[in-house]
Amino acid sequence: MSGFSADWLTLREPYDLRARSGEVIAAVAASVAALPSVHIVDLACGTGATVRALTAHLPSRQTWRLADNDLGLLGRVNAMTLTDNVKVTAIPLDLNRDLEAALDGAIDLITTSAFLDLVSKDWLDRLATEIAARSIPFYAALTYDGRIDISPNDPADGSIVAAINKHQAIDKGFGPALGPEAAAYAIGAFERLVTP
Repeated sequence: MSGFSADWLTLREPYDLRARSGEVIAAVAASVAALPSVHIVDLACGTGATVRALTAHLPSRQTWRLADNDLGLLGRVNAMTLTDNVKVTAIPLDLNRDLEAALDGAIDLITTSAFLDLVSKDWLDRLATEIAARSIPFYAALTYDGRIDISPNDPADGSIVAAINKHQAIDKGFGPALGPEAAAYAIGAFERLVTP
């Protein structure tokens, strides 16, 4: 998967930050609050927006491994200014082929943002299986669920939304993308693995 401009990601970041649930971030923080330091893997990291969104909410000593296949975006990650207690390592990785390699080693938290709607059911099942097997908390944010509010209303709105949702489902390098089905599918995938 590629084609996400660093400039576009920079433009959307303040809006994405406002869209993140404070309640969910608080739950994520609580899941690792007792740890003196936390090791985090961020999948499909882009320019590091998830690091910037979560750093202040997690234990002060943090080690982040950021995985993405876009070397240009990873270059932006390496240029981030962070406190001395926050260490970031950018890892060039094809998450379709090497997901398991991204999850090797000591990990206390796995994160991803604006990504699950781009992957297939098979890939998401694979991710859920890996996370459940390791019993690691998982934070996934900004997953498109098909809801669009257009104002002012126009008779063409329905066809525009349908076209967007159709585009969302095309293969982004992981098989047919879940698009607007991703959030519900992810919840179901994890529930199937953890519910007796």
